[in-house]
Amino acid sequence: MRSCYRERVSLGRWLIAAAGLVVGFLLVAWFAASPDEPGYATAAVERGRLVAEVTATGRVEPRQSVEVGTYVSGPIQAVDVDFNDEVRRGQRLAKIDPRTFEGQVAHARADLALAEAGVRRAAAALDLETSKLARSRSLAGTAVVSSEELEIALSNQRQAEAELAVAQAEVERARAGLAEAEVNLGYTNIVSPIDGVVVLRSVDVGQTVAATFQTPTLFVIANDLRRMQVLAFVNEADIGRVRRGQNATFSVDAFPGRRFEAQVRQVRHASEPPETPEAAPSFVVTYDVVLDVDNSEGSLRPGMTANVRIVVAEEDDVLRVPTAALRFRPPGAKAGRVSLRPGTTGLVHRLDDESPQPVEVTVGLSDDTTTAVAGGDLAAGDEVVTRLERARPPGGWSLYGRRRR
Repeated sequence: MRSCYRERVSLGRWLIAAAGLVVGFLLVAWFAASPDEPGYATAAVERGRLVAEVTATGRVEPRQSVEVGTYVSGPIQAVDVDFNDEVRRGQRLAKIDPRTFEGQVAHARADLALAEAGVRRAAAALDLETSKLARSRSLAGTAVVSSEELEIALSNQRQAEAELAVAQAEVERARAGLAEAEVNLGYTNIVSPIDGVVVLRSVDVGQTVAATFQTPTLFVIANDLRRMQVLAFVNEADIGRVRRGQNATFSVDAFPGRRFEAQVRQVRHASEPPETPEAAPSFVVTYDVVLDVDNSEGSLRPGMTANVRIVVAEEDDVLRVPTAALRFRPPGAKAGRVSLRPGTTGLVHRLDDESPQPVEVTVGLSDDTTTAVAGGDLAAGDEVVTRLERARPPGGWSLYGRRRR
């Protein structure tokens, strides 16, 4: 039994060793049969239209929106509108309890009446002193009125004139106080400054608002939600190509697959965030670009995130190659920085008889994935190399076969 078992174990070992030799031989044969020449991925040169776009993110906003606050403090007595209500200019939105301000108006009116009475009293005093002065002047130079008494009468008349002027000034001050009190009373009626739609309401009946150092926002009124705008944040590297009047499209997450039309209305000079030495190393500088949008259907809502594509240039019937073809360099070629700026000279490699041949071209418009080229011995239908499919370092073995020596 033991002898039979040993023979079986020995036979199994021989079979495993033989199988290993066969596999090793096949691998060596496969490596040896692998071609030394690398494979190339190619793409066809085409003619067609090329559109260059700048991409950015932004948000949908009303073209005009006004934050409605309050100048006076007090408890909210009434709220007349709600979210999405259409309002007209001058329409009351809410009312603050007016009793305190009505009391101030009554007080100011009493002050005005008191000041006006003071004017009448001062006028009567002036009339009296004027009569005394006239009598003293008629008797001047006689034994009845001395020159000193005449001077006193003249002084009293001038003082009476001054008292009348003071009383009249008090009337003007009282009138100003009354006007201020009436204005504050009017502020208890919170009205809409424009025609539009209520997009935000942040108060309820009974809530107390305090207009102290900062005016609280009670409502936000959007002028017209049928005509909106997109505020796009364009990177500083792309802002030089954006111009007023350019066409654009954008999408929002609420309607996947749908593109909305827009047009650039304004390219703002101010950067976001502000260019300060502290912020520059840690923030990407962007510029605000405003795009006009027709929202007649009412699909778009304020605050939606927009993915924007602005058409900055377009050309028809141009010779196009993949941008990767301009970046490709064959093995052994000197590596260098590739410029894709329009008007610069570039190299593509046309595949002739399985060998990449360099062709010098002039770089044109690019949309990042495809670039227009001109000049050079290149025609539509030619195959240009975009990348190596299989590359081997010189000398030795690799997974793909023997390395070239």
